[in-house]
Amino acid sequence: MKKILITGASSGIGLALAHKYAINFAHQNLVLGLVGRKLNILKQVAQELESKYNATCVIYALDVRDGAALNEAALDFIARFGAPNIVIASAGVSRGTLTEHQEDIAAFQAIMDINVMGMVKTFSPFVTAMQEAPLTEQTQLVGIASVAGVRGLPGAGAYSASKAAAITYLESLRVEMRTYGIDVTTVAPGYIRTPMTGINEYKMSFLMGADVFAKKCIAAIEKKRRFIIIPWQMGWVARLMRFIPPALWDRIMRKAPHKERTEWDWL
Repeated sequence: MKKILITGASSGIGLALAHKYAINFAHQNLVLGLVGRKLNILKQVAQELESKYNATCVIYALDVRDGAALNEAALDFIARFGAPNIVIASAGVSRGTLTEHQEDIAAFQAIMDINVMGMVKTFSPFVTAMQEAPLTEQTQLVGIASVAGVRGLPGAGAYSASKAAAITYLESLRVEMRTYGIDVTTVAPGYIRTPMTGINEYKMSFLMGADVFAKKCIAAIEKKRRFIIIPWQMGWVARLMRFIPPALWDRIMRKAPHKERTEWDWL
């Protein structure tokens, strides 16, 4: 039995991963825990994956900022199926933010709470059960970060900061979990075609479809990669970004396009 829990499963990367796992393990006793805010969409996804691919789906409609709700979901999943083999923290949000606008402070807070603390709250209630799982079982924590966490991008201070924090947090977690035989994988996507990037009005280099990303992401997870940037072209861009001196970076970014400061429903 393969047991996987995915947050952010009602849209974007999380939804694509759920579909791809169901396809890959069709009729192989797959259990999918689908976590998201939108109950009606989760029900539709679960029904489709169960009918088409014979997956066993259990849904948890919640906000990843709600630690108590995540704890309840984890207890329910573990009681029914045992410790998951893989927990994927995919829930994340992005919005253009500018520090001079005080009304953006709430957006800064929400982005940090969802993208960083939501990941911590997702993993935390599963760790003890995964530590106690038989050594023969796969136990893995996967965090979806972003290339945006490599350097600070203008107009995206909250998002860049949250993803940089996620990358560093996952690195710390990886070392901590080695003692227990739990693998930790950090996945840093570039531009992936999802509702989150759909509002961008500027050119997105190496834009990749969510289904293609999911295929490559799952392959990396199965190989227990420690850190991977997808697509590979963005990996080379990220390597270059790391070595650009601050003064040169400032000049390059001076005319970089900004993500729109749009209204959203996460606050």
